[in-house]
Amino acid sequence: MQDLLGNEVHVADAASAARVDDFVGGFIACQARVVNILEAAAHDESLIVNTFAAALHLFAEAPSGYADARPFLARAAASGLPASARERAWLAAVQAWADADIARAIALLAGVVNEHPRDLAALKLAQYLLFNLGDAPGMLRIALVAQDAAADIAYLHGMTAFAFEQCHLLRDAEAAARRAIAMQADEPWAHHALAHVLLTEGRIAEGRAFMQGVSASWVGLNSFMETHNWWHLALFAIEQGDDEAALALYDGHVWGVCKDYSQDQIGAVSLLARLEMAGVDVGNRWQDLGTYLAARTHDQVQPFLDMQYLYGLARAGRAEADALLRNVEAYAERAPELTRAAWQRVAVPACRGLLAHARGAHEAAVDQLGIALPRLLEIGGSHAQRELFEQVFIDALAHSGHPVGAFDLLRPRANAAPESVRLRRRLGRLVALLELPPETAR
Repeated sequence: MQDLLGNEVHVADAASAARVDDFVGGFIACQARVVNILEAAAHDESLIVNTFAAALHLFAEAPSGYADARPFLARAAASGLPASARERAWLAAVQAWADADIARAIALLAGVVNEHPRDLAALKLAQYLLFNLGDAPGMLRIALVAQDAAADIAYLHGMTAFAFEQCHLLRDAEAAARRAIAMQADEPWAHHALAHVLLTEGRIAEGRAFMQGVSASWVGLNSFMETHNWWHLALFAIEQGDDEAALALYDGHVWGVCKDYSQDQIGAVSLLARLEMAGVDVGNRWQDLGTYLAARTHDQVQPFLDMQYLYGLARAGRAEADALLRNVEAYAERAPELTRAAWQRVAVPACRGLLAHARGAHEAAVDQLGIALPRLLEIGGSHAQRELFEQVFIDALAHSGHPVGAFDLLRPRANAAPESVRLRRRLGRLVALLELPPETAR
């Protein structure tokens, strides 16, 4: 048998082939049908079905997901049914991922893509793991391997577009995203990549109009892709100074789809924080979000996630923020070698600074965030996502008697985004403090 991309698969039950296609097609298209692999794994002992089921659990980005994945990995390893070398490499890669041997997982997946360049699920998983390490060049290298073999698949060009964008190659990113959208108008990852380009280039009105125009197609997606694309639309609204619209997007689309999921939670934290720093009263929304973040104190799966969990807990006024900081500090001493520096030298001071900012200790926030910011790339996340921490740092500067430093960081950002009402507002307050002419806030 073959999957929908033409890769050979071996399943015990012929009906499982459709569920394999749901995983492969759903994964590369960011669709919710990816979960259908669990139906097949309930009765099919084949290696690839159980490997994909394990991978699905690992995407929970939580200790519980790792625990849930292990029975499927054991069943895949024990399967005596036929399996190809590609399928066995998939098992080894997902096992390495579960064992926190991320470098080995990436190397195995890269080998799969080199040998089978139409295995776009392997490509996308490799990009996900590289993204979490902040390795955008690696994301681009592996995408380029498949350009000839999978040129007919829109999703490849969406993946390539995002890799180009994370490498700051914005013209290439826009071209790849628009190629994907021309091939398949509802390609959500290409929408997402193009939103990044338009935000980075300060094309605020164009970006908002584009994302609003394609938003009707964001149905049947996994909760991350659905909420994240709406999150991007909300960012454009904030930049335009349309705070009410951004708050409505938070309530209607960004928070509430899957409140237990890591990516939905950090999207909500990030948007609420940005709204507050833009001067918006968010009411009791932090408290609602905090009830779901309270279970995250022992996660320590990715520093990028823990930093945002902690800020949300602190803004909600919950004592769990202190417990999470202690756990991050302890985990940083025993983290895997590949990510230990990111935990020790970025996450620990960043978490201390975020906690200080959330509680109004702005001078301490400046000190601690100032340590973390130069190496922020190492925690993963996108440029747009990590920009939250830069905004917090600038806000702390402005509130701790350092308006000169805040002005120095904001002015070039405003130069690059002349449409941004948000930046003009913030500059206006700084200009008054610095006794500069009002027109210098333009």
